[in-house]
Amino acid sequence: FNVSLPPALVGLSFSGAIGLTFLLLGCALEQYGVYWPLFVLIFYILSPIPTFISRRVCEDDSSSNACRELAYFLTTGIVVSSFGLPIVLARNSTIQWGACGLVMTGNVVIFLTILGFFVVFGGGDDFSWEQW
Repeated sequence: FNVSLPPALVGLSFSGAIGLTFLLLGCALEQYGVYWPLFVLIFYILSPIPTFISRRVCEDDSSSNACRELAYFLTTGIVVSSFGLPIVLARNSTIQWGACGLVMTGNVVIFLTILGFFVVFGGGDDFSWEQW
């Protein structure tokens, strides 16, 4: 097979792996050893869903669209919740503050990766998933 991957896809894969590494370090290091922060994976999965749905449902390309604004609002709520969960866990002494910092770093990297995906691959309708 002669498969050439776009450099953007390789970069996004690498940054996603780095973000997940920070998340797993916040859980698996011996001094932390608590796996409660892995619940932010749910937020990673949920965060692009409102945008995917709004791009599919909304037909209007104007600058102010209620459907798209609702999707941005829901996505913002999901992202803020993913940053809030480790803070709540650390304030409750369920996890240590060092683990909270590693999870927050992983959150930043993962959400920048998701944003990068939408910037690179979400630009137009001429994109085909079959080119991979």
